[in-house]
Amino acid sequence: MRITHLGHSCVLVEAAGARVLIDPGAFSTDWHGVTDLDAVLITHQHPDHVDPDHAPALLEANPQALVYTADDVAHAVTLPGAVPLTPGEQIQVGGLTINAVGGDHAVIHADIPRIHNLGYVLHAEGEPVFFHPGDSLQAVPGDAAPTGVDVLALPIMGPWAAMKEQVEFVRALGVPEVSIPIHDELLSDRGRELLNRQIGNLTGTEIVSLRGGGTREF
Repeated sequence: MRITHLGHSCVLVEAAGARVLIDPGAFSTDWHGVTDLDAVLITHQHPDHVDPDHAPALLEANPQALVYTADDVAHAVTLPGAVPLTPGEQIQVGGLTINAVGGDHAVIHADIPRIHNLGYVLHAEGEPVFFHPGDSLQAVPGDAAPTGVDVLALPIMGPWAAMKEQVEFVRALGVPEVSIPIHDELLSDRGRELLNRQIGNLTGTEIVSLRGGGTREF
């Protein structure tokens, strides 16, 4: 499995003969121009996870790509051919099995209505189990990852989270061997370094930063 961080929450996963892009949002341009995709997954409707101005062009450049979203994403952005998913559904993309988990976005404030949010668990025979939770720190893989999560895309900063929650999230998932920091565009470099170090020290997960388009095979 090869994982590339394309800015903020956008991650490209290549495994089992499939190329899957998750959350092409407006806080990054690194994913612009990506081609040869087999699927695009959208966790929720916020523009930092699906850019309404540029995501349609991504799909035009990848007409073969399957598109899956949380079931209320269509209220905010039009993605031709998108298939809404609900928690518990399972799809197949090439040799990859993808499970949709979760259900709701983390609480930002009591005055802000919650929207739907899907996490995606990607796995295939002989490959690590990868989990992208979107904007939720609810540890829910369960039966979707019966052998546990090996590689976690870990949101490290948002107006809906604090470090204590990220630490407990990592622990509740059984401490994945590797955590890749995502959802980090609200941070300075010093802030990223501080959170990465503290979360790693408190949980024992290996923090592997791929910021700046870094790629690593697992």
